[in-house]
Amino acid sequence: MTSPLARRRPLLAALLLGVTLLLALPMATACGSPSAAPGPGASTVKEITVTIAGRQVTPPPGRVEVTKGQTVRITVTGDAADEAHVHGYDKAADLKPGTPATIEFVADRDGLFEVETHDSKLQLFQLVVR
Repeated sequence: MTSPLARRRPLLAALLLGVTLLLALPMATACGSPSAAPGPGASTVKEITVTIAGRQVTPPPGRVEVTKGQTVRITVTGDAADEAHVHGYDKAADLKPGTPATIEFVADRDGLFEVETHDSKLQLFQLVVR
């Protein structure tokens, strides 16, 4: 005879997998995982939002891929005065505690570009342009 736990094990495994996938999906989107190219009429602006609190970057630093020619809008909110900048594009924004700062530009150069803070030297993410 099969125990009640053994009969439910496949259901529990499927449930756990489903919950894991659901939790990972918003994180991948927040980190700016690559997605399909925008369709006709879709916005070509890649929005990237980063928060810094207690020297912790949220979402955790990773790679964000964009298509060459796409507009990139980076919004950074920090808890300390600093400067956020994009290497290779020479774009920057002053950070004031609790106030969102925005950097916007067209990603017109292929490559891998560091996005970080100037004074605290925190990596926010790496921008990949293809």
